[in-house]
Amino acid sequence: MNYHELREPPKVVNKLPGITKNEMNEVNKKMQFIEPDTSLIEYLRRDCNSAISTCMQCGSCSAVCELSPEDKPFPRKEMIWASWGLREKILGDPDIWLCHQCGDCTVTCPRDVRPGDVIASLRSYHYLHYARPRFLGKWLHSPKYLPLVILLPALIITGIIALTGSIKMPEGPVNYSIFFPHLWLNVSFFFFVLLFYGFFISGIVQFLREMKQRSDLPVSSGRLWKNSWQVLKEILTHRHFRKCSTNRFRYTAHFLVFWGFVLLLAVTLFAILSTLFFEYPLPFLNPIKIGGNLGGMMLVIGISIMVFIRLFNRRNRAGSNYFDWSFLITLLLLTLSGGLVEMARFMNWTAAYLVYFIHLVLVWMVILYAPYTKFGHFLFRTVALIAAKQRGRQILKNKPQPSNAE
Repeated sequence: MNYHELREPPKVVNKLPGITKNEMNEVNKKMQFIEPDTSLIEYLRRDCNSAISTCMQCGSCSAVCELSPEDKPFPRKEMIWASWGLREKILGDPDIWLCHQCGDCTVTCPRDVRPGDVIASLRSYHYLHYARPRFLGKWLHSPKYLPLVILLPALIITGIIALTGSIKMPEGPVNYSIFFPHLWLNVSFFFFVLLFYGFFISGIVQFLREMKQRSDLPVSSGRLWKNSWQVLKEILTHRHFRKCSTNRFRYTAHFLVFWGFVLLLAVTLFAILSTLFFEYPLPFLNPIKIGGNLGGMMLVIGISIMVFIRLFNRRNRAGSNYFDWSFLITLLLLTLSGGLVEMARFMNWTAAYLVYFIHLVLVWMVILYAPYTKFGHFLFRTVALIAAKQRGRQILKNKPQPSNAE
């Protein structure tokens, strides 16, 4: 019988040859009724377009993965749960965040099921489930909501400009602080950041709660700070990306994007403080300005590598959908618009204030929506890695790799 057609739990077994009544009672207590969630199966079918039902559970994906722990390795068990629509198993599963989507499992799979893409879709499913409020997670996953995603920060910024009475374009040399009320913009920005990130933390707490409920491994609470520090070092150095043998450029791309964004974020925070306490705008050769330009170059190079791999590396490229592309394009536009804002100020462009407005909208989109985009990986993966170390699940080294199936 097809599991989609299963509607009633199986009847309790009363008799089996050679089995006593007491033994039969014990068997019945341990029986579990599997109730597939067809909505999860349908979501995976739409999101990653993987022929997941053809997976034969050979285990090649887990064997080849350099990051899969020895006990309860991924992604084999996740492939079973996903193909059967076991939603309760998927939710609270930290292992989907231990995966770095190197592509090693995908090129090894003899059925071309693309386990890496399935795990990526399961991460997106986590985003939707743990998003607070849920509608924001839905907005960031569907192109039909893109106008609303753009409109929300654009209306807020426009409203602040209108309320401060500075809607008229100033004359003379370009000075963004004359047209844009930075104090009100910064206060409003931080208010919404705290609001959105507070929602995000509540989702992470729910993830931790469900992860604890589904784990049967003991927790070594005495090593929390030590394990947290080890995980932080692994993230800052991107050490796990170096284990990718199939797609080695992922390390370079992610390293450049991560540290380029960190540099730009630090420069942005300094610029916000400068509007209150220091001379602003900064001269072109100011060390802070140089750091911002360096961060922008790192981001452009890193994103370009990611785009190239997704478009032209046919053998081991990861599956891409709207969620992936919208994040990369928005981040690239943010970086490029920042460079244009700088050029417009020094060259006194007529359209400078319009360019700056577009840049502000992009800044708000990237930062405010970060918990609902792939930037959310940072906290989800950090929590999952710490949980793995707390339970003594260490990433294997020098694991033997099976040869690719013909």
